[in-house]
Amino acid sequence: MLGYTTLIALWSTGFLVASSAAECSVADVSVIAHTGDPVGREEVYNEINLYITGNTSDTAVLYLTDVFGIQLPENKLLADSFGRAGYLTIAPDLFNGTPSPVDINGTGTPGFNTTAFLAAHGPEVTDPIIATAIDYLRTALNVTKVVTTGYCFGGRYAFRVLAEGKGVDVGFAAHPSLLEDAEIAAITGPASVAAADADSLMPPERRAQIEALLLDTGLAYTLSLYGGTQHGFGVRANISDPEQKFGKEQAFFQAVRWFDTWA
Repeated sequence: MLGYTTLIALWSTGFLVASSAAECSVADVSVIAHTGDPVGREEVYNEINLYITGNTSDTAVLYLTDVFGIQLPENKLLADSFGRAGYLTIAPDLFNGTPSPVDINGTGTPGFNTTAFLAAHGPEVTDPIIATAIDYLRTALNVTKVVTTGYCFGGRYAFRVLAEGKGVDVGFAAHPSLLEDAEIAAITGPASVAAADADSLMPPERRAQIEALLLDTGLAYTLSLYGGTQHGFGVRANISDPEQKFGKEQAFFQAVRWFDTWA
């Protein structure tokens, strides 16, 4: 019996869907690497460092990291997991080699000025980096479609690149932070969100607002809530905790199934 036999998701659009694992490019959790050595490579394109993993595919995943950047092993390992699921995956270095040592919710190195860090990496700085990565996929690799997965800091930008003319077709975000209403309203492609039930950056009232805004777009969307998880679980879950481990793995499957369906 497969470890991942049936995915049943209640779409907020009102449809109940059941799919067997045989229809999914991921049959079980063996594609997910929680530990070990990353298998991808790094390449510089137009002065932007990219982590590249997976084999050539018509649809590519643009992986947008949390504030810990591609320097965090868990980010590279999760990108590798998308590669094993069948998607060429690239993750741009959003912070030019100097990521934050502190999570966006303030946990980490005491005394680090998170406010100043975020101010130095606003959309005016981050959007061009991501645009370069998309250009690499579209022009250098000639991929047919680009989908994006974003985590925390990167979750906001997973929505920003779903706007008209930005070059991304389908989006997924886990525990997105600093996401603005206008950025949700501007999307032109299907979007899926994975949320933690203990996330101070996305409390219940904000989750409800995001769901309402997604509904208003008229596009396909999902918003899934994972119990026993905290902000950052999509990448940095404590895998010794069964609830957190399940949440991280299931959020990954949520993203892959979303891309398999809509890309």
